[in-house]
Amino acid sequence: MRTDHGGGVPGSTTFAQTLSALKREGSSILLVGRTSATAHRAACGRLVGDSGEPRQRLYVYTTGTETCGQGPSTDHRGETRILSQENEAGVSASPEGVPDDIEETVVGPQLLSTLGTAIIDAVDEMEADHELEPGELRLCFDSVTPLLREHKSQNVFRLLHMVTSRTRQADGMGHFHLPLDRDSDYVHLLEPLFDAVVEVRRTEDGDEERLEQRWHLRDRDAESGWIEI
Repeated sequence: MRTDHGGGVPGSTTFAQTLSALKREGSSILLVGRTSATAHRAACGRLVGDSGEPRQRLYVYTTGTETCGQGPSTDHRGETRILSQENEAGVSASPEGVPDDIEETVVGPQLLSTLGTAIIDAVDEMEADHELEPGELRLCFDSVTPLLREHKSQNVFRLLHMVTSRTRQADGMGHFHLPLDRDSDYVHLLEPLFDAVVEVRRTEDGDEERLEQRWHLRDRDAESGWIEI
């Protein structure tokens, strides 16, 4: 059972109230779980918001294999932008088949500061172009894992601190894919930056596939238990 708040949180009173607060005040969510790109993709689709609601969406793709591969769509109401790293061969990390009318900015992989500045600039421009309502800005960061492979963890922490802070300032909702187990050292290192940590997984019951999520709300020290995405 779930309540459709455009954030994928289960429909208990506590979680519904918490989600409303996160949308009003701006929030950042760490999406974890090693086992299923399908579950990451489903959760991502919920967190970027329904296609019928006006949302301003920013997708950030880092080099390496993407976690969810959730591509932007021209069916969504509102502006959509892409910010992608490129690899040493000059190939963009964005998914194949991106519509031509979606603006894409490409940055090199060498410096995290370059990526961070480009993200902040994109949020600044989207905020200037739109009278953003709380929760209207949605940011998908796919994913943190390549950055942890290529850079010192403290530098990745600084980058994510800058991006999550700016997202909250714009009253936006950002989610960041990190396909590692909930008890990973990297998850423990980064989770203080986030308002919630959401585990996702794919399970099977006979021939039936089930995609599930479990929310950990840091300020309330509460979790949802496993529920369907």
